[in-house]
Amino acid sequence: MNYPLLIAGMAVITVLIKAIFFLLGERLVFPPRLTLALSFVPVTVLTAIITPMILAPHRQGLELHWHNPQLLASLVAVAVCLLSGRQMLTIAAGLISFFLFQWQMAL
Repeated sequence: MNYPLLIAGMAVITVLIKAIFFLLGERLVFPPRLTLALSFVPVTVLTAIITPMILAPHRQGLELHWHNPQLLASLVAVAVCLLSGRQMLTIAAGLISFFLFQWQMAL
């Protein structure tokens, strides 16, 4: 298998797919249902990335116990988000609580 040729081919295909949307511009209109469905993609992808990192941080199966700093920090972040609705405060509270839980469990 010629890897440089394979990578170049994938790059060309990717550029062509993206160029279609730029070249067609406003002439390409998606149906409202598809537009609505595509609006959920970022949330779905973020959830799919974060959930395994929280529930199985060491890839040894689920770690649903109180010695999992990722799980505890995510619970704190969810609580702060529900109470305040402020994104930066939620991120700060999640990070600070994660580092504090991790530090406390290392003692």
